[in-house]
Amino acid sequence: MVGEILKRIRENKPLVHHITNYVTVNECANITLFTGALPVMAHAEEEVEDMVKFASALVLNIGTLDPRQIDAMIKAGKKANELGIPVVLDPVGAGATSLRTESAKKILDEVKITVIKGNSAEIGILAGMGGEIKGVEAVGKHDNILEAAKSLAKRYGTVVVVTGKEDIVTDGEKVAFVLNGHEYMGRIVGTGCMSASVVGAFVGVEKDYMKAAVSAMSFFGIAGEIAASNVQGPSSFKNAFMDAVFNLTPEEADSREKIRWGE
Repeated sequence: MVGEILKRIRENKPLVHHITNYVTVNECANITLFTGALPVMAHAEEEVEDMVKFASALVLNIGTLDPRQIDAMIKAGKKANELGIPVVLDPVGAGATSLRTESAKKILDEVKITVIKGNSAEIGILAGMGGEIKGVEAVGKHDNILEAAKSLAKRYGTVVVVTGKEDIVTDGEKVAFVLNGHEYMGRIVGTGCMSASVVGAFVGVEKDYMKAAVSAMSFFGIAGEIAASNVQGPSSFKNAFMDAVFNLTPEEADSREKIRWGE
């Protein structure tokens, strides 16, 4: 499943328009390119509608937000909705401050989001079921995270991805658990943001958005497993991870995917 979509990405090179944060913008651009898609980072409110017209997907990331950026995100998102272009939302740090929480909710209320990707705290908080977050990192354990993810997916008619040791993907009815990955992925800055970029590449070529999101997370995790196999620690892992994303073939992706479907 993963390999077939990956092959289409590399053949079609979909443009993924990002309005993202300045901490990880370079990593997001590179991971998009190494996956096989084309990145563009355009955030000025004056140009986002024009840019999104050329895109196959739009990724919105509120990691370093300000009110003007949110206006640009909503403007781009509405244009993407008008054109039938999928929109991925990464609600980074939702729950940490009222600005982040309310900004994420405002985007969800005004833009039809295709995939929401967040950690357990971000998803739990947006679902109204609570969560504990410190800065942009989830802390503690959320016992009802599957219920929260399903509830959020149903409320907004979207696919929800919950990242963690075992990624959860749901459209409110179907559920998939992605078991690919490695602990080093949580030891470097930017993996969450980068995974949203990869989801953007996959939804850019696959209209079954549940299938696309599951495949993207498996692909991302497989690259992490490969990268961790021969490194000394997180610093060397980061470079090895980028190389693994670039070198991962559709055939190897299919042979290594670990996906469990449930309810």
